[in-house]
Amino acid sequence: MMDYDKIISERCSGLKPSGIRKFFDIAATMEGVISLGVGEPDFHTPWEVRRSAITALEKGRTVYTANSGLIELRKTICGYIKRKINVEYDPQKQLIITVGGSEGIDLGIRALVNPGDEVLIVEPCFVCYAPIVELTGGVPVSIETKAEDGFKLTAEAVKSKLTDKTKLLILPFPNNPTGAVMTREDLEPIAEILRGTNVIVLSDEIYSELTYEGKHFSITQLDGMQERTLLVNGFSKAFAMTGWRLGYIAGPEPIVRQMLKIHQYAIMCAPTVSQYAAITAMTSCDHEVEKMVNEYNIRRRWLVNALNEIGLTCFDPKGAFYVFPSIKSTGLTSQEFCEQLLYKHNVAVVPGDAFGDCGEGYIRISYAYSLKHLMEAVERISEFVQELKQ
Repeated sequence: MMDYDKIISERCSGLKPSGIRKFFDIAATMEGVISLGVGEPDFHTPWEVRRSAITALEKGRTVYTANSGLIELRKTICGYIKRKINVEYDPQKQLIITVGGSEGIDLGIRALVNPGDEVLIVEPCFVCYAPIVELTGGVPVSIETKAEDGFKLTAEAVKSKLTDKTKLLILPFPNNPTGAVMTREDLEPIAEILRGTNVIVLSDEIYSELTYEGKHFSITQLDGMQERTLLVNGFSKAFAMTGWRLGYIAGPEPIVRQMLKIHQYAIMCAPTVSQYAAITAMTSCDHEVEKMVNEYNIRRRWLVNALNEIGLTCFDPKGAFYVFPSIKSTGLTSQEFCEQLLYKHNVAVVPGDAFGDCGEGYIRISYAYSLKHLMEAVERISEFVQELKQ
């Protein structure tokens, strides 16, 4: 009989499963559960985008593209980046179309990190960064953010974690799960520290279009930072294209050249039909994105107010589509709160510690759901919180 424990990679077997999935796998087996956990827009992909995909299928555009992606799409993305943040990239040499933003993150980390290299990870954050670093043999180094600082990264925190082994800083803003954003004023002191180092920034800006108070600002816009930054973005969140699996990573040519080799061997190219559809998304759907953002904003304001009213202190998120309320007043851990809420009141949310140890005492709730859906869920959460006080 095979002993698979001796066969499977130690690095792989040592990884923890995603903390996001646990409660939703349970919820999927239960009746009448309201799920507020998955970061997936409840809007349909805009019709213009779907129509472009249909046309591509009808014309038989189902073969491989260039490894980097359709040149027409790469040019479109570079034009979009220029229009949005006034930063220029060469579509031939500085950008790769990826299978979602997630592949871009993977490419960036794998192309840069050697065993023993330290990677600074701003937490709470999306769950994939540390496991990918661990798979490369790198060392994840957590930089905790706090509610009293608006869950923003500070220059002091960066400076305190920098060593001669630091290779990469992962900058995930607008942030999942907190909804925090970083302004020019927030980023400039951090850039000032990094300009004197060889540390690269991986800026995950997948929620860049989902900001509610002013425009998104990218660290690549600051003097000297484009040459030391990998910019990751995609189509899943802003354009409601999660299942189309399309993203991109842009950066300095020497790094992009190395990432392309990994992409060639692992992926070949991103889905062709999705690439044709994405051209339409970036050139014809600003109005659709604006409508979705306005609806998210209505939900955001309602949900933050409702949670504060029932006694769950809630930081006011400025981006993405999540709230990150504190549940410390209940006396329960994040895991206990989520488990009891699911089994007693059929509401599924994500425990804050799934996003890093500093997320303990919080839960993540997505408002990528209808207002009616949110209202019913908050009513159940309120009943649960009141029961805990008795």
